[in-house]
Amino acid sequence: MTVRNQTEVREEFIERIGLISQNDGLPRIAGRVLGMFMFDGGVRSFGEITEKLQVSKASVSSATRILEDRSLIKRVGRPGQRQDYFQLVDNPFPEMLENIAAGLKKSKAEVDESFAQIDPENEGAIARVGHYVKFYETLIAMAETAAASLAQQK
Repeated sequence: MTVRNQTEVREEFIERIGLISQNDGLPRIAGRVLGMFMFDGGVRSFGEITEKLQVSKASVSSATRILEDRSLIKRVGRPGQRQDYFQLVDNPFPEMLENIAAGLKKSKAEVDESFAQIDPENEGAIARVGHYVKFYETLIAMAETAAASLAQQK
């Protein structure tokens, strides 16, 4: 197996994480920032992030705020520096799963609301939608169990 140019591998990884994040409802730039931190590690200044990803300061500001709110990156201080610095949290994956579980819970609540309004005599709809409720219950339980498991692996 030949080793690929690591600059290309890095760029492809960052872009893939951006696309995956976009599919999950996050801004693509937030995913790219997360991908950069996962691939590169370390601490980056706000300016370095804008430079490395070649995106606007406003985009980086929004992206870092979202990632901080989701506890995936954290702001760190540097003595004598006025600029903000960020790094990936030690183990972001349990938090990612908790965010997924929270989204699933919101979706399940919507399904539950509809389920509660189905005429009890409509047995077919009760059965089908009831299976859909169980589907969400199962996904939520799996995400929460996986998050707890990953949290123990710190």
